[in-house]
Amino acid sequence: MGLAGSPLLPPFTVKVSIHRQESQTLENNFREILFLIEQIDVLKALLRDMRDGLHNYSWNADIDPTEGWNHTEEMSTLVNYILKKLREDQVQMADYALKSAGASVVEAGTSESYKNNKAKLYWHGIGFLNYEMPPDIILQPDVHPGKCWAFPGSQGHALIKLARRIIPTAVTMEHISEKVSPSGNTSSAPKEFSVYGISKQCEGEEIFLGQFVYNKTGTTVQTFALQVMRALGEVPEFLLCVKLKILSNWGHPNYTCLYRFRVHGTPRD
Repeated sequence: MGLAGSPLLPPFTVKVSIHRQESQTLENNFREILFLIEQIDVLKALLRDMRDGLHNYSWNADIDPTEGWNHTEEMSTLVNYILKKLREDQVQMADYALKSAGASVVEAGTSESYKNNKAKLYWHGIGFLNYEMPPDIILQPDVHPGKCWAFPGSQGHALIKLARRIIPTAVTMEHISEKVSPSGNTSSAPKEFSVYGISKQCEGEEIFLGQFVYNKTGTTVQTFALQVMRALGEVPEFLLCVKLKILSNWGHPNYTCLYRFRVHGTPRD
């Protein structure tokens, strides 16, 4: 079966179909942003009206004070709506590398974690509690300063077993911004990285899906489109495992820190 349960399609047709889906997603997101901008403009107008109304009320005792409450109610509704939208996930694509959905990190195919004595709790000189984050922290949505997986140096890798078999079409890398970083910089953020699919379970041939650069001065959440992979018969193959390879960071000499990594694609069914 091909995309979304359809019969096997020629490679070009599959590629066009995937690009059409991605274009539609971008268009929907753009329309949502325009709608939010309009709502913000309406909110600004309401705030101006309310300010002018309060000013006039302070000088004119004949104005009904309950009129201002209608503006307040409308403004409150708009504020709650905008906040709700801002809290929503901005990527708007299913994450098949999400731990709570069933994905996991295969530690046998993953780099060793960075050992940091400062991350241990000591009692009489003996470290007994480790606060280091495990590799699967990169598969969870809780992105707060310090909640990242660190590995030594600037090069490392993580092998991820996805929640289900998919044709990977894009990945998303997320890191904190310098504004919220306790150190004031994000030099430990990944820079160059590549993505591979694994053809058989998590131990087969690695299929190159793309190489990218995470821009630490850009938005904190960055999505990258993968190349459409080919299997036997020139038809995209549904994969269960993906390997993330970090090739460099933004200058930290001791370690690299990964906050969140997502994998998007087309499921088999």
